[in-house]
Amino acid sequence: MKAQVLIAENGPSGLELQEVADPVPAPGQVVVDVKSCGVCFPDLLMSQGLYQMRAPLPYTPGTEVAGVVRTAPDDSGYRPGDRVLVTSFLGGFAEQVVAVPEMLFPIPEGISFDEGAAMGINFQTALFALKMRAQTAPGEVVAVLGAAGGIGVASILVAKAMGAKVIAVVHRTGAEEMLRELGADEVVQLTDGWKDRVLEVSDGGVDVLIDPVGGEVFDDALRTVAPDGRFVVIGFAAGGIPTVKLNRVLFRNISIVGAAWGEYIRKHPQVPALLHDELVEMIEAGMRPPVNVTYSLAELPQALTDLAEGRVRGKAVVKIAD
Repeated sequence: MKAQVLIAENGPSGLELQEVADPVPAPGQVVVDVKSCGVCFPDLLMSQGLYQMRAPLPYTPGTEVAGVVRTAPDDSGYRPGDRVLVTSFLGGFAEQVVAVPEMLFPIPEGISFDEGAAMGINFQTALFALKMRAQTAPGEVVAVLGAAGGIGVASILVAKAMGAKVIAVVHRTGAEEMLRELGADEVVQLTDGWKDRVLEVSDGGVDVLIDPVGGEVFDDALRTVAPDGRFVVIGFAAGGIPTVKLNRVLFRNISIVGAAWGEYIRKHPQVPALLHDELVEMIEAGMRPPVNVTYSLAELPQALTDLAEGRVRGKAVVKIAD
């Protein structure tokens, strides 16, 4: 089969499209023909050797798989031909992948393989952050930093599905129309005065702030959180890890919480299935995971380069088979 193999941890250029042996399932494993695989920030970090979990080289990355079951044990709960999502840590950027049944979930009715691949880490992270960590309630105001990125788009859609008002905060120009089509009630450009604009449109402060960005905007972002509000740290896409002036947290009675989805599910492996069930309910109610750009398997290095350089708005997916 064809697979993208990481042979050096020097970024997207370390990937090489190779012919490799078909995977051989261990007892109890399912073989899946991969149709689409989402492109996410952890894929980029893994190519650079910067992700918290590192596999020995060479290996095939790819964590957001949508495909069709090829073979499955009789007691797995799956049959050949079933449309599934696979939450494997590795192996998705290939024509086949193996996984244990616990890593498989049915693709919702009416969702394409590309859309299924887009349901992966970003939507699970968004729901984990908004529901389990921030305990967002209907009617609350949610601000999303990095709103044009994969986590940002998923957070907008999930927050709207939960009944929140959403303020999209975006650095890149030209994204306002896309963000409003996703359901953002307000769009604020990350330029001088953005903090005051968020305070204005939120009537004094937001209840929940979703931050996958970090970096130098942290201090102003913290000032936009209302008393009793929650600031949810998801990542540091801007590169800098900020420090917190705790007097602001104390005197305004706000909470800063982490939402490290990958770390959490390693200790609570039952959580992805619970989140998947809720996401399916949201999809049945009308939510659709958007796919903004697609690449071929051979173009994966370009996809990761585009992601690193901020050229991907929303979600990118690699189409591996029709």
